[in-house]
Amino acid sequence: MKKLVPGQHPITTSLVIFITLLAFVIMNQCGKSKEKPAAEEWLSLFNGKDLNDWKIKIAGYELGDNYNNTFRVEDGVLKVSYDQYEKFTNQYGHIFYKEPFSNYRIRIEYRFVGEQAPGGEGWAFRNSGVMLHCQAPETMSKEQSFPVSIEAQFLGGNGTDERSTANLCTPGTNVVINGELVTTHCNNSTSPTFHGDQWVTMEAEVHGSGIIKHFINGELVMQYEQAQYDTTDADARKLFQGGDLLISKGYISLQAESHPIEFRKVELLPLAE
Repeated sequence: MKKLVPGQHPITTSLVIFITLLAFVIMNQCGKSKEKPAAEEWLSLFNGKDLNDWKIKIAGYELGDNYNNTFRVEDGVLKVSYDQYEKFTNQYGHIFYKEPFSNYRIRIEYRFVGEQAPGGEGWAFRNSGVMLHCQAPETMSKEQSFPVSIEAQFLGGNGTDERSTANLCTPGTNVVINGELVTTHCNNSTSPTFHGDQWVTMEAEVHGSGIIKHFINGELVMQYEQAQYDTTDADARKLFQGGDLLISKGYISLQAESHPIEFRKVELLPLAE
């Protein structure tokens, strides 16, 4: 039989051991809670080297025809350039990532540069965007200017007037805002104006046919939901074959609308639903 130290009681010994073990467990759990969470696994859609993962569609030209080298990669940046154009005559272009997505967060760093191409419309001055839930590029007609999609519109300032960015435009689509169906083609965000050639970080959080949010430099500036086909639009009618109007997934594309723009980062974080 184990001997006791004078004055020591067996119950006291057991209690001390229990308290010691409990303290160890608590300290161990506290240590785990301070560990950094696993890093988010963002995918770089643009590799900084080439356009191998992208498909180009310019109005008036066949899929894959990069008319006048409009889309190119230089110095690690994806550029929309018009230095080989004599005049812009409605050659609206889009460059599509190779696969569709449904639930994700996309992060883009962009900036407008230089002068607008001769012939560009006034509204297209420092105007571009990222198209979400796009129709497949293969389904666009040769002359089609814009894919049926939801556009997070990029706008740059003219140096004087206010002009928000990360606005919402809806080619061939409609959305619901604050419980109301909105059919207005473009709706302004609450973002500040960005004049000059400064880099801007835009993010969009997309939840299938549910909520879509736009962020500028980390601040929420636009929110809507229930992206759906506009059956009054001829291009949308070709895609909508009855059934559910809601659009739950699609391709991602970047725009070329007559003003030079650069993209140095295009990243995507898949979201589990």
